[in-house]
Amino acid sequence: MPSAVPIATYRLQLTANFDFDAASAVVPYLKALGISHVYASPFTKARKGSTHGYDVVDHTVINPELGGDQGFERLSQTLKKHDLGLILDFVPNHVGVHFDDNPWWLDVLEWGEASPHAVSFDIDWELLPYRARGGVLLPILGSSYGKALENGEIELRYDAGEGSFSAWYFEHRLPIAPERYGEILTTIVREAVAENGLARKRILHLASRYHGLRHPNRKEAPTFKAELKDIDGSREIIERGLAAYRAGPDRPTQTQVLHHLLERQHYKLGHWRLASSDINYRRFFDVNSLAGLRVEDAATFNVAHGLVRRLIEEGKLQGLRLDHIDGLRDPAQYFQRLSRLIRKAGGKAGRSFYLVVEKILGEHEDLRPFAGVEGTTGYETLNAISRVLASEKGLEALDEVWRQISNMPPVLAPVLKAAKRRVLETLLTSEFTVLARLLARIAAGHYSTRDFSADSLRQALELYVLNFPIYRTYLTAAGAAPEDRALISETIEKARAEWYAADEGIFDFLRDALTMDLARPGLALHSATRVRRFAQKVQQFTGPLMAKSLEDTAFYRWHRLLALNEVGGEPSASALSPDAFHKMMVTRAQDWPHAMTTTATHDTKRGEDARARLIALSELPGEWTAIVARWKVLNAPHITTDGNFRAPSATFEYMLYQTLLGVWPIKSPDHSLTERLRAYAVKAAREGKQETSWLNPHQAYETSVCNFIDRILDRSVSAEFLDSLDHFARRVALLGALNSLSQVTLKAMMPGVPDFYQGTEFWDLSMVDPDNRRPVDFAERADVLKHVEQPGWQALIRDWPNGHIKLAWTRHVLRLRNELADVFGHGDNEQLQVSGPHRDHVIAFARRRGRHAVIAAVARCYAPLSDQGRVWPRGNAFDGELHIDGYSLQSAGLSDKSRIPLAVLFEHLPVVALKASYVGAANPAARRIRQFA
Repeated sequence: MPSAVPIATYRLQLTANFDFDAASAVVPYLKALGISHVYASPFTKARKGSTHGYDVVDHTVINPELGGDQGFERLSQTLKKHDLGLILDFVPNHVGVHFDDNPWWLDVLEWGEASPHAVSFDIDWELLPYRARGGVLLPILGSSYGKALENGEIELRYDAGEGSFSAWYFEHRLPIAPERYGEILTTIVREAVAENGLARKRILHLASRYHGLRHPNRKEAPTFKAELKDIDGSREIIERGLAAYRAGPDRPTQTQVLHHLLERQHYKLGHWRLASSDINYRRFFDVNSLAGLRVEDAATFNVAHGLVRRLIEEGKLQGLRLDHIDGLRDPAQYFQRLSRLIRKAGGKAGRSFYLVVEKILGEHEDLRPFAGVEGTTGYETLNAISRVLASEKGLEALDEVWRQISNMPPVLAPVLKAAKRRVLETLLTSEFTVLARLLARIAAGHYSTRDFSADSLRQALELYVLNFPIYRTYLTAAGAAPEDRALISETIEKARAEWYAADEGIFDFLRDALTMDLARPGLALHSATRVRRFAQKVQQFTGPLMAKSLEDTAFYRWHRLLALNEVGGEPSASALSPDAFHKMMVTRAQDWPHAMTTTATHDTKRGEDARARLIALSELPGEWTAIVARWKVLNAPHITTDGNFRAPSATFEYMLYQTLLGVWPIKSPDHSLTERLRAYAVKAAREGKQETSWLNPHQAYETSVCNFIDRILDRSVSAEFLDSLDHFARRVALLGALNSLSQVTLKAMMPGVPDFYQGTEFWDLSMVDPDNRRPVDFAERADVLKHVEQPGWQALIRDWPNGHIKLAWTRHVLRLRNELADVFGHGDNEQLQVSGPHRDHVIAFARRRGRHAVIAAVARCYAPLSDQGRVWPRGNAFDGELHIDGYSLQSAGLSDKSRIPLAVLFEHLPVVALKASYVGAANPAARRIRQFA
């Protein structure tokens, strides 16, 4: 069996075109590479044709499109044969809804609050306006409800196999409440007067037996449906009689009849644009077709995790990556339940388990110690690696470049706040309205706060969420932890400072509601149930607000250096010094030694090597400034202008140039690059929500941007630009390749479990999804791996553009991890001293457990060491020494030295990872000072 703590994981994106059998075929290659665990995208049943698996429609079933139970069993046997574990990307927070494939959702639409699955969804039933009964808004229509109805796009159908009625809007099934079957059948029989008389009588008799608004009920409904479908001739009568409900432009009576029926369902149909203002079920961010799942409900939790429990019991699942834990109402409670489930499922065999969470940590934020959780999936380490490879002085220079291009200060905070306002006003208005109404209801519940108007409370809450600095707090039913209480109070004071009306205690009230102090035992001033619900729902709201505002808006507006515009990152962040990086790693080794370390995921904004290239711009700010100025002049004829209209905008044009450098192939680009860049540009422009957006696309702007891309990449009209781009891109590509080797080394050697996204063993020059989910040629990688088993580094350096050097080096560092798994799984992390003129160009550290150790060193800021990216740096480019007091290297000619010249250390590559033995420090006190300096 594989170890509980992975040595290294490899992410596979499973789809109908890359199913369980395709994954099985890749397993031998992954084993040879040095991977210990396959880390699979979600494989419970998802929407048909899903390319990512996050639109789960049934947690209890293995996705048939991936091969179902049999295909999964074949993969399990292959993994077992090669001694590899399996980690599942599990989605506890939401499910795919609408369409016709989620049995829980369809049952809720049919039975409303009476459905046993209603408790599984976070629906505010009473919020639909102008309705006598509760319901859920379904924003699925492509036009207004009236137009869709009059055009005959909504159709009532009968399923003879089930004996059931449903309205259909194209591919969306809308079950009819069974208590309306009586009136439907009566209307149908009246319409089909010429049909089988006996069958008509039997249908009317059946309808009369279940007459009334509450009949048939859930207990009676199966019998009712069975009797209906068993009536001889009923199908023909019903099919003909459905004409009474066949709406259309020339059928006003039938349109009214159908409307009358639809208005008496447990749902209300609406235009998709209504979602931003009127939706009353919690979504995954702003995705209407993904509804939040209430796993805080014990029954929902048990059913949703039944398959996971079984796979653990059978020894076929060794780990979970939990998706979007910030969407859960009470993550602490969730992980307590999950840990109990895992212990019971794996207890008989004594199996241990690996558990990590997708969690984006803010600056200076620490992960809460959830039960059983080893750490995050590694976005914070991705950004730490990028920052330590960047040049601080260069970033300061790029601040000024961005100031000149954007005509605004190089400060992110106002950009983020503006993005939050835009998201509040558009994408998440519905969710915010639910919170504001709940807060007003709480205030109205006691005489001391009833005078706080709903409008004032909404404004105060808006200021709070606008100033909230991270993704969420983690209040439990027991109340607020000290760190949450302090964070809420600090944010309240920031909001209060921006309030211009009379305060009169409104912010104190808001603070006490958010901390749940209003619900303290013995206080009894306000409804404790409502207060707890409000505070915990706010926690579920601030995460999506931050994600949509920062990652999906501000990242596409603020372009100082795109390498830092990464998930979990801070676009305006400064560089990290090697000393600061080492401090972070010492803390990580102590607190989260088994957390994931990643450099690319399915969610990252660009490929890891595209990012490594862009980091190099921080070393060439002067040259970059000059070349961008030249490109703007060369490409000015391709800009579309009309008054104040400019496409692309100046800042977007700057973003496109960075993107081109990141993805530019060293060989001549083919037509696919133009298509990929066009798709990326439209997505980026809409995410930025300035000139265009997903809600309100500006076709003229988007067309002009695409035309700009076509023209600047057309050699017949832009030869001078393309020659300049190609010349500069080759140098940036070399610097990026060097950065990438440093990046791979740090990821594999630093504390944590390195994760490799599919295909990134070669240069990864992807753009944001779906570009990063393109098919991977595993056969080519497996073939190359065989040829680099005993690597000839000089030949690999000579041919570095093909990416084989990255694969060979990845194999080398993973081999070390496999040979010294205990060192990497449980060892210390110690900074090593570097002296000499180039000391700031080297990051060096030791991983040690007992007498076993590994020495790792990587270069950084390569431009002055490589003639500004023109030549591969050899050992003689480095001036300095690595101090390894207390260690003996297991390498010929280095075993008896305590100081290694950098020229010797980096003779072949500017990165090293070497076995060593710990022989003891001559000056232990000095070692401790260095370690924690």
